[in-house]
Amino acid sequence: MVSGEAPQAEGSVRVDAWIWAVRLTKTRSQAAAACRAGHVRVNGERAKPAQALRTGDEVRLRHAGRDRIVVVSRIVKKRVGPPVAAECFVDNSPPPPPREVALQVPVRDRGAGRPTKRDRREMERLQGLQGPQGRGPNPG
Repeated sequence: MVSGEAPQAEGSVRVDAWIWAVRLTKTRSQAAAACRAGHVRVNGERAKPAQALRTGDEVRLRHAGRDRIVVVSRIVKKRVGPPVAAECFVDNSPPPPPREVALQVPVRDRGAGRPTKRDRREMERLQGLQGPQGRGPNPG
């Protein structure tokens, strides 16, 4: 083993442990919670936290409002540093949205009071939470 490299595990590892080990989530409990909530898919199937992960598997993770799509290139069981973690997967994720788009917050004049029903519907329409006729979320 070369100095600075993480020990490579043979076979498979738990999906929640691998997501945490390669720094896709900050904590292992966040990784397990994402699996339980259905935000993690391995090869298109919903993954439970203890599901086995092997080299070549595609992992889709929805975390912090962003979709991450990675292909496992190396199995690690222990958390590794950022340079080594970057070598453990191939990132096929779409680029993150620009900061200006992600942080658009509706501005209300100070002291204007609560938004009216019309104001609320307009804000939701601008945020993309409802369809054009106000009949629930947009499909897709």
